[in-house]
Amino acid sequence: MDNNTELKTGENYILEMINISKEFPGVKALDKVQLKVRPGTVHALMGENGAGKSTLMKCLFGIYHADEGEIYLEGKKVNFTSAKQALDNGVSMVHQELNQVRQRNIMDNIWLGRYPKSGFFIDEKKMYEDTKKIFEDLDIKLDPREKVEKLSVSEMQMVEIAKAVSYNSKVIVMDEPTSSLTEKEVNHLFRIINVLREKGAGIIYISHKMEEILQISDEVTVMRDGKWIATNMAKELTTDKIISLMVGRDLTNRFPEKDNKPGEIILKVEGLTAAYQPSFKDVSFELRKGEILGISGLVGSKRTEVLESLFGLRRLESGVVYLHDKEVKNSSPKAAMKNGFSLVTEERRTTGIFGILNVGFNSIIANIGEYTNRYGIVNDSKCKEGTKWVIDSMSVKTPSQKTLIGSLSGGNQQKVILGRWLLTEPEILMLDEPTRGIDVGAKYEIYQLMIDLAKKGKGVIIISSEMPELLGVTDRILVMSNGHVSGIVETSKTNQEEILRLSAKYL
Repeated sequence: MDNNTELKTGENYILEMINISKEFPGVKALDKVQLKVRPGTVHALMGENGAGKSTLMKCLFGIYHADEGEIYLEGKKVNFTSAKQALDNGVSMVHQELNQVRQRNIMDNIWLGRYPKSGFFIDEKKMYEDTKKIFEDLDIKLDPREKVEKLSVSEMQMVEIAKAVSYNSKVIVMDEPTSSLTEKEVNHLFRIINVLREKGAGIIYISHKMEEILQISDEVTVMRDGKWIATNMAKELTTDKIISLMVGRDLTNRFPEKDNKPGEIILKVEGLTAAYQPSFKDVSFELRKGEILGISGLVGSKRTEVLESLFGLRRLESGVVYLHDKEVKNSSPKAAMKNGFSLVTEERRTTGIFGILNVGFNSIIANIGEYTNRYGIVNDSKCKEGTKWVIDSMSVKTPSQKTLIGSLSGGNQQKVILGRWLLTEPEILMLDEPTRGIDVGAKYEIYQLMIDLAKKGKGVIIISSEMPELLGVTDRILVMSNGHVSGIVETSKTNQEEILRLSAKYL
């Protein structure tokens, strides 16, 4: 379909969103956007961060009220005023940022607010059996009585998908559902999606992973700058065509030119072993000045735990860390920061941003000591200068410094977090899945920032589950398996098959 062609209204749509507009102070988030989903299909919704995808879905889900436009569900006009109303009418959403009560068990999280009752009491037996039945249908091998806090991020994602299915939903929105999943788990998710598709559900699938989109989708809608750009059959599209529609120009290279030159050793890690097992054991590696070191491994390989230990978030049983040939003891994040380490965490919402505070606070909080005098009084003008540097150098799209960071797109939130740590002028920048849920354009900018930092002689460590990313931006790749280092390879001399072999190596 040509991007100037309007979508035709028809009775074979399960969901129709017509001319949806939404304006916030200082920004028009949606401008007459349309989205039409057929029953029994997967409809991909794509666009750069800030394109308006999440805002459009929040208008559907009753979280926002659209300023203009109409929504039809199975041909009937609807105007949901709350998420509960949307859920009760068969529209559910699997959010990218997981919102779960981690201290409660799985079945409590699935049936929260609608517990089955036996008289005045909750019917625990029925709740267990109903959860078990959904898990069996979806081939999810989890105990409904297990506490959510004991689950991995990927298992939590599966619980959210099961919760959406529990509403017998006609329309299910999946926002970056594979961002925390291994290849095996992605295949499992696709089997679940196919089951839902066969039952006649309409799936709205939001993802920045081009290969996934072309594999699982029937139709693709692209948004840009709050506007509808095009809707095409997936089989008519290519990765290059999607990128061109998203960014409004051809993006011939997904990765910047790597012109950093690794030099002498800046960081040496010897025999790092976690205090609590099962975790990682005897991890050793070196990082060179101006080098980007990737860390690969399957879920459960303890990649994140290694970086968290280097940053003083986890206790060590043994091991020595040298920075510039001098031993450093990162007993706490404060000590790690003082020693020149910084960490961008994987879970942006729970451990990265202060969601109810503004962009300014989130920009300068890690470097607050530089903006206070000896009496502890904050210099407001210096704070504004620091925030301006973050916004300008990271190309953050925000109406102002006072805008709540929680209202920004995921990509812009991530840019603020990166800017926050760069303000501390770290020697070692550690990044855990830094481009998770971020569009292709923003990814390119983050890769360029990493390369620029390396060119300044800093050391960069990146954990990523995306193989093309590791192969496209790193100098060497450390591969972990079962808490051990299974190999360290030169990026220019390796391939995806070798890395996967090392990842699956039993140690």
